[in-house]
Amino acid sequence: MSTPSPHHKPVTLHDVAKVAGVSLITASRALSNPGVVSDKTIAKVREAVEATGYIPNLLAGGLKSKRSRMVAAIVPALSVSQFLPTVQTLTSALAAGGYQVIVGQTNYDAEREEAVLNTMISRQPDGIVMTGLVQSQKARERLVRSGIPVVETWDLSDRPVDMVIGFSHLKVGGAVGGYFLSRGWKKVGVATGSDHRAMLRREGFLATLGRSDVPTAVVPAPSSLALGRRALAELLDQEPGLEAVCCSSDTLAHGVLVEAQARGLRVPEDLAVVGFGNAEFGAHMVPSITTVHVDGPGIGSLAAQLILARCNGETVEQPIVDLGFRLIERRSTSVDAA
Repeated sequence: MSTPSPHHKPVTLHDVAKVAGVSLITASRALSNPGVVSDKTIAKVREAVEATGYIPNLLAGGLKSKRSRMVAAIVPALSVSQFLPTVQTLTSALAAGGYQVIVGQTNYDAEREEAVLNTMISRQPDGIVMTGLVQSQKARERLVRSGIPVVETWDLSDRPVDMVIGFSHLKVGGAVGGYFLSRGWKKVGVATGSDHRAMLRREGFLATLGRSDVPTAVVPAPSSLALGRRALAELLDQEPGLEAVCCSSDTLAHGVLVEAQARGLRVPEDLAVVGFGNAEFGAHMVPSITTVHVDGPGIGSLAAQLILARCNGETVEQPIVDLGFRLIERRSTSVDAA
């Protein structure tokens, strides 16, 4: 019978110093403040790190410096493609500044959001980047008391927790409604997720149309192709002569296109479709999807800049940033579009 192998003791900086043939303080300086030691010593210490497999204890360093070198990014769901460019750019920009990102998911649930925020705050990150506005008043108050720099994104408010980068969802809905009016569509419908931001876009859409009787299919967030198919089926039950559909995401629009094609409906000749988010796949669909473009990478890059500025003790002169949006017309609404 084999006996369990004993646990190996973790490699310490003492081990690195011994292998490198230098003092403990010299090894520490070579790793944390290389400008004060010689290149030869730095090379010896780095070779020792490679030989021993040493990994610095960032928690211990963070306790001394009061910095965790960690930023929390909180998203509704990683499966939502429109948020990925923001997270990717945020991660790259923060990494260049010496910070790592940990990701939490709220699943579009307010109670889950509060629980995730409580966990993140307890770990004392150097910053928190939220997708959307913090919904819980209790969480907002705790964030303010914590003093942690917070950037809310993908939405807009004149009273953010700390800083905000985004756009008005009401205005997005209004812009899409104006587009529908310009095309003269009368029998229209809305396929929307159940989340707060999607419902705001629906509100802006209906306000611009000046109607409250527009057929609507509400599906649970996050969106999926299957839910888009279900949404169109529901809308056609409500209005068999449907001419155009406003979708709360490109993913839902994709499902609407698939269901339309399955029913023998031509897009856009029989049914026009508009999405939201400008997901990468949308431009390559047949037909390509008319959508609302939001600068996701720009949001991530600017959020990183604001967090790094605050971490460096700098004052942020513009804590509220409206990046706006633009409608991109493609073949799902016009045979003449590029």
